[in-house]
Amino acid sequence: MKRIGVVYHPRIPAARALMERLNPVWPTLDCAAWTCSAWDEPSIRAQCPGTDLVLSVGGDGTILRVSRAVCEAGIPILGVNLGHLGFMTELSADDVTQKLPSVLNGEGWIDSRMMLRVDLQSKGGGGRTGGSVMPDCALNDVVVGRGAVSRVVYVRTSIDGVLLTEYKTDGVIVATATGSTGYSLAAGGPIIFPQSQDILLQPISAHLTLNYPLVLPSTVVVELGVRTDHEAMISLDGQVSMPLRDGDRVVVKRSPHAACFVRLNPPGFFYSALERRLKLRD
Repeated sequence: MKRIGVVYHPRIPAARALMERLNPVWPTLDCAAWTCSAWDEPSIRAQCPGTDLVLSVGGDGTILRVSRAVCEAGIPILGVNLGHLGFMTELSADDVTQKLPSVLNGEGWIDSRMMLRVDLQSKGGGGRTGGSVMPDCALNDVVVGRGAVSRVVYVRTSIDGVLLTEYKTDGVIVATATGSTGYSLAAGGPIIFPQSQDILLQPISAHLTLNYPLVLPSTVVVELGVRTDHEAMISLDGQVSMPLRDGDRVVVKRSPHAACFVRLNPPGFFYSALERRLKLRD
């Protein structure tokens, strides 16, 4: 018997409806299933032991949450799209009951996506204590930039301990190939093949400083030091954020964990779907 997790977006009625529609299906597939809201990452992690597959029911945002929660356990994710873009999802809601038996019988391939590891260091040394607890990994991107006040921050950026520049900017994005079709793309960055292990460094509206994206190898360590006299922020995957103080440092490198997705479409499907999906932004 397989153990399946169903993680759903709690504010999409169709996600709950699909979850309930699947309840009578699991016994016929000789499966046991657990369910959880995508917004409860600690509960998802607690359910991971012994889980063979996680269905992510929602959109790309739901996938990001699920990926952070299950990556350490190495559980493959099958994305069901109820959102808009669906860059990372694989099936529509109508496809699930038809395609599930094939997936559970081993059909498809595993798409492994690099993730980023994040270490926040407070001014004076040591990790940040107190306040919000922040995940230490991201699938799309890590952004260091200004907060609510519309003023630039200074981000002293080093690569492997060597100073690159001090950006005077709205922010700096460190993205994976997966994240290259997200915020980084909107900021003028390139699209990178999704299985690439490269790291993308992208400033946001940099003023009188280096204003070009850099594509870096996966072995680099990127350090972002904040200099500001007003609010600054760090954001992971556009979902989890935390204030930064003057002198704080954010260290980003390749995570030892990867996000694993079950794919039924061929690898080249990314290219054929790219234009269609990007047009959905208009």
